[in-house]
Amino acid sequence: MNMKSVCLYFKIHQPYRLKRYRFFDIGNDHYYFDDLTNEEIITRIARQSYIPTAQALLGLLNNKEYDFRCAIAISGTAIDQLQNYVPEFIELLRKLADTGQVEFLASTFSHGLSSLQDPAEFERQVRTHRSAVRRLFGVESKVIYNTELIFDDDIASMMRSMGYEAAVTEGAKHILGWKSPNFLYRSATAQSLALLLVNDKLTEDIALNFNNPGWHEYPLTADKYIDWIASLPEDQQVVNIFLSMETIGSFLPKETGIFEFLKALPYFASQRGVKFTTPSDAVARLKPVDALSIPYPLSGTDEARDVSAWRGNTMQREALDKLYSLAERVGGCTEPLKQDWLYLQSSDHFYYMSTKNLADGEAHASFSPYESPFDAFTNYMNVLADFSARVNEQVPEYIDNEELNPLLLIIRNQASEIEQLKKELAALRTGEANDADAPKPSTAKAEAAAEPKTAAKPKAAAGKRKK
Repeated sequence: MNMKSVCLYFKIHQPYRLKRYRFFDIGNDHYYFDDLTNEEIITRIARQSYIPTAQALLGLLNNKEYDFRCAIAISGTAIDQLQNYVPEFIELLRKLADTGQVEFLASTFSHGLSSLQDPAEFERQVRTHRSAVRRLFGVESKVIYNTELIFDDDIASMMRSMGYEAAVTEGAKHILGWKSPNFLYRSATAQSLALLLVNDKLTEDIALNFNNPGWHEYPLTADKYIDWIASLPEDQQVVNIFLSMETIGSFLPKETGIFEFLKALPYFASQRGVKFTTPSDAVARLKPVDALSIPYPLSGTDEARDVSAWRGNTMQREALDKLYSLAERVGGCTEPLKQDWLYLQSSDHFYYMSTKNLADGEAHASFSPYESPFDAFTNYMNVLADFSARVNEQVPEYIDNEELNPLLLIIRNQASEIEQLKKELAALRTGEANDADAPKPSTAKAEAAAEPKTAAKPKAAAGKRKK
């Protein structure tokens, strides 16, 4: 009899929130981000959630009584802010990576919507994220998670063409029908791409119901939760639980007992014959039971589990279309513009523009720093107007194709050149290890070329800060 497996995922993401940017700022102020708010939010959440959760996970990973494993999906915008404001958390993530029992999923750097708008940009985003994770933590995964679990057949094909072996996405009822999410599936369009589907119910039992006295199963205890998993039908072999890390400690404060719950899970799992696994281990061990066709994009957000949270109204679509109309020309711009480009793509900016009502609308409003979706749209479009003008200064919209195409070709070739440098660097290091008497090549320049730096944007000067 095979043991039940649990893949426990923790998502870490924070956007670069925009400062109040008015029409009269266009052309006069080229710094767009609210440093004070961004520092306050990520520092507070790190203290309440990220740091104590990582410490708890490290304790579980170092406990030899049971073989605990988990996965982390961290955005590039979160990495940059954490490096700037909470570097000690980056060190904790390094310690987690060093255990060899934590898988850092591939993703888009900006936590953006490029997969829905621009395939070439999507590939660049994933490549940039991969370099940042490898540089900081020395790891790389063949399992990919797209922004907010967004996925469809076209995205599956893109992921597989980039060499990924599996993707994590939502186990949406309108896709599965009567089927269970607790199996390994494969994509119908990219059949060598395995699909790990999030168990929505068991995820929400923690995220939404853990601290809900009105819930019929309240209180949720670790032994009860593991019993539910252990009692699933025997053939259901993998349960994917996908949580935002700030759920632990921030949305669910420590006073709720959430840390004790987390720490107790591996103990009761070992008692009930349930094991924790990484996504890659699950994919290597299990065989897909069926192919899934997903013709329209799904996500893990809102009641409909579609992409209407970001593309559901005219404002959102206009902002997205305007943003991605700049994609090709941004490739020919300087690094400061490229960095702004990354930060402006975060899905959060478009989430704030949602005009949904009822429960979905309340959720959107609770995360938004704006008074209304229209305020969010106006502010973003003012920023985008200035950004567009800066792009036009460096790569004019009217530039002749004979001039632009060679430039874009050079930019696209950079990725392959970087990969080749990485291979050469690896060979040099291997040679050094095997032959101590061999001449020692200088690798500093090779390393600089091999890893394009995605360092966090420095804080704005005092005159640029929002007062």
